[in-house]
Amino acid sequence: MGKKVTTEEVKYLANLARIALTEEEAIRLEKDLEQILEYVSQLEAIDTTAVEPTYHVLPPTNVWREDKVVASLSPEETLANAPEKSDNFFKVPRVI
Repeated sequence: MGKKVTTEEVKYLANLARIALTEEEAIRLEKDLEQILEYVSQLEAIDTTAVEPTYHVLPPTNVWREDKVVASLSPEETLANAPEKSDNFFKVPRVI
């Protein structure tokens, strides 16, 4: 079995995370953390010395695209459907 988690450790972690826990929640999380640590200890028991580290599930392809200069919209075309405009700008409500 994995390491025994205490209620005090759960409360300490909750304090670090700025989470308020009731006593019942701390007890439930204690059990949950014990199950997680038990699962991790099972994973640690597996021999992975011959396994290459995996950074991507699939090999990365098409990561970069070539930069191409293309024509952009004119200010008139850009603002054609704007509900309100002022000069060459969208007019929006003030947000403070």
